[in-house]
Amino acid sequence: MSEQAQIRVLSVDDHPLLREGIAAIINSQSDMQLVAAAANAQEAIQLFRKHQPDVTLMDLRLPDMSGIDTVVAIRKEFPQARIIMLTTFEGDVEIQSALEAGARGYMLKSMPPKELVEVIRLVHAGKKRIPTQVATQLAEHMSDEALTPREIEVLRHIAEGNRNRDIGEKLFITEETVKVHIKHIMDKLGASDRTQAVAIGIRRGFIRL
Repeated sequence: MSEQAQIRVLSVDDHPLLREGIAAIINSQSDMQLVAAAANAQEAIQLFRKHQPDVTLMDLRLPDMSGIDTVVAIRKEFPQARIIMLTTFEGDVEIQSALEAGARGYMLKSMPPKELVEVIRLVHAGKKRIPTQVATQLAEHMSDEALTPREIEVLRHIAEGNRNRDIGEKLFITEETVKVHIKHIMDKLGASDRTQAVAIGIRRGFIRL
């Protein structure tokens, strides 16, 4: 196949091993070519400008900025950018944010290489692709009430082991208000105690440790 017809891919991941693995998978396909690999968000934005790849594989967690913010930054300059999020996480909140930021696909790193190259081809052809297990995760929480920014803040402080009084002092609110927030958090997440609320918050991507 001529080089012009190849799908030009940019890979963004801060793990050297994963970058090498992705490079090997892509370069073994006759219709694809890895044009560049970035280890962080800043590098990703620069390399995107330089190469303007057909498809970008973007890690959700990068050392200097989240993958979602990186997608927003790239798409601000290049609205046509076709980006696939590649991650070990399947929290519905993060999936939702990635799709709202304009990602065209969402892949879990645990998926077989065959599926990865299929998704690259689909996204390159202008389609969107979300794996079944990810779609199920999204659908499951579709009708759930989202946590407010303040509730996420409170949950983050709980996760750090702060007591209600400490949280109140840090956020300049009364202990009573903290209790009200915690009650709302528990109701929305369907948690029976603080520990469970933190575990659900992490699993769904509201907070991370």
